[in-house]
Amino acid sequence: MEIVNFTSPKAKIPEDSLKKRYLYKLGTNLIGLAVGLVTESIIPRGLGPAAYGNFNFLSNFFTQVINFFDAGTSTAFYTKLSQRPTDVGLLRFYWGFTELLGLTVCLGVGITFSLGLESWLWPEQTTLFIWLAVLWGLLAWYSERINHIVDAYGLTVKSEIARIWQKILGLVLILLMFWADRFSLTEFFIYQYVILLFLCVAWWWLLTQSGKALFPKIQLTFQQIKNYGQEFYHYSAPLVTFTFFSLFVGILDRWLLQRFAGSVEQGFFGLSFKIGAICFLFTRAMTPLLLREFSMAFERQDLNQMRYLFQRYIPLLYVVAAFFAVFVAVQAEKVSLIFGGSEFRGASLAIGIMAFYPIHQTYGQLSSSVLFATGQTKLYRNIGLFMLLINLPLTLWLLGPKEWSGLNLGATGLAVEMVLIQFIGVNGQLWFNTRFLQLSFWKLIGHQIYSVALLVGVAWLSVTFIDQMINSTLLGFLVGGFIYTLGVGLVLFLLPSLVFMSRADLIRQLAQLRLIRSL
Repeated sequence: MEIVNFTSPKAKIPEDSLKKRYLYKLGTNLIGLAVGLVTESIIPRGLGPAAYGNFNFLSNFFTQVINFFDAGTSTAFYTKLSQRPTDVGLLRFYWGFTELLGLTVCLGVGITFSLGLESWLWPEQTTLFIWLAVLWGLLAWYSERINHIVDAYGLTVKSEIARIWQKILGLVLILLMFWADRFSLTEFFIYQYVILLFLCVAWWWLLTQSGKALFPKIQLTFQQIKNYGQEFYHYSAPLVTFTFFSLFVGILDRWLLQRFAGSVEQGFFGLSFKIGAICFLFTRAMTPLLLREFSMAFERQDLNQMRYLFQRYIPLLYVVAAFFAVFVAVQAEKVSLIFGGSEFRGASLAIGIMAFYPIHQTYGQLSSSVLFATGQTKLYRNIGLFMLLINLPLTLWLLGPKEWSGLNLGATGLAVEMVLIQFIGVNGQLWFNTRFLQLSFWKLIGHQIYSVALLVGVAWLSVTFIDQMINSTLLGFLVGGFIYTLGVGLVLFLLPSLVFMSRADLIRQLAQLRLIRSL
C-alpha cells in the first residue's frame, strides 16, 4: 500500500532528551499533585456525594463512548506521527476524522433523546447535565489529541510549562468558586471548559511559535484520503471489536453501580478513582514518551534499545507508583476524611482497594506501549477481550443485589473488580512482551510481589507508630508520610535492586537530579 507523506518545510525538528522531557512532565505532575490535593479536597465537599457522583457517572459514560469511536486511532496517530513528524498530510487527515467523531457522538445522543431512552440510559440525570457532559467529553478528547501532536514534535518541555500555568489557573478558579459559594454542577462544568480551552489555546500558540501548523492548510485528494484511511484501518481494525465490548462493559460497570447502589455510592467510587489517579500522576508522565521511544526504536528494528527501555523504566516506575499507592491504601480512612469530609467516610474501603489500581495501571500502560509501537494490536485486542469475558460475571456477582445471589458491595465491589481484572490482564500482556523482548517473565512477577510487600511493611510500621502519638487526622497523615518516605529511602539504599539498579547506579542517578535546573 502506498503511504502518502506530505513533508513540512523543516525536515529536522529539534527536540529535548528523553530525560529532560520526562523531568518536565514529572515536574508538572508534582505541581499537579499539590494542586490535586487541594482541589480534590474542595470539589467533593463543594458538590456533595450525589452531585459528585452524577458528574463522575456522566463523564465516565461519555469518555467510554468517545473512546469507542476513537477505536485506537489516536494511538495509531501518535505512533505514526512520532515516526513521521514531518508528514503534515497525516495531521490533516486525522483532524477530518476528529470532526466526524464529534458529529457522530452528538447525533447519537440526539437520537437517544428522540426515542425517549434518556431516563433509562442515564438514570437520575437531567437533560442539561447530559449535554454538558457530551461537550466536556469531546473537549477533553480533543485536548489530548493536541497534546499528542506537541509530544510527537518533541516540544514536551514547553508544553508542560503551559500545563503548569493551567493547573495554577484551575486552582485559583476552584478557590474562588468555593469562596463565593458558586459550586453547582453547572458551574463546575463551566470551570472544566475554561481550563481545557486555556490548555488547547496555549498549545496552539506553542506550535505556531515553533513553526508548526496545528491545522495544516492543505487539500487531500480522494486517493490520498483512501491511502491514509487504509493505513489507519490496518493498525486500528483489530481494536474495533475490543473497544466495542470495552465500551459495553465499562459503561455497564458504572450503570450497574448507579442502578443498584445510587448516586452516593457512585460518588464514593468516583472519589476513590480520583485518588487512585493522583497516585498515577508520576508514572503517567512517562507513558507517551516511552511509546514514542519504542515506536522510533522499532522503526529502526533496534530490539536492544527496546529491551533497555523496558528494563530501565518499567520496574522503576512500578515502584514509584507503588510508593504512593501503598501509603494511600494504609491511610485510606484518613484520606477519605481529608478529601471528602465526614460525608465520604463510607468511601474509605473503596479508596484503600482502588489505591492499588494505579500500580498495575502503570505496568499496563507502559507494557502496552510495546504492543502499540510494534503494531501488535491483534494481540492487545485478544488479551483485552479475554479479560472482558471475566469482567462481566464478576461485576454482577460483586454489585448485584442479594436476590440475584450478588454481594451488593457497591463502590467497594467495583473497586475489587477493577483491581483484580487489571492485575490479571496486565500480566497477560507482560508474558507476551517478555517473550518478544527476550526477558524473564518470572523475575518481573517476583519483583511486583516483593516490592509491594516491602512497601506495605514500611507503610504499616510508620502509620502504626505515628497513630500512637498524634490524634489529628491531617497532621498524622503528613507526619506518617514523612516517616514512610524516610523508611522507603533507607530500603532503597540497602536494596537498590528494588528498582533494578546497583547502589552505584542509584547514587549516580540521585546526583544527576541536582542538575535538573541546568537541563
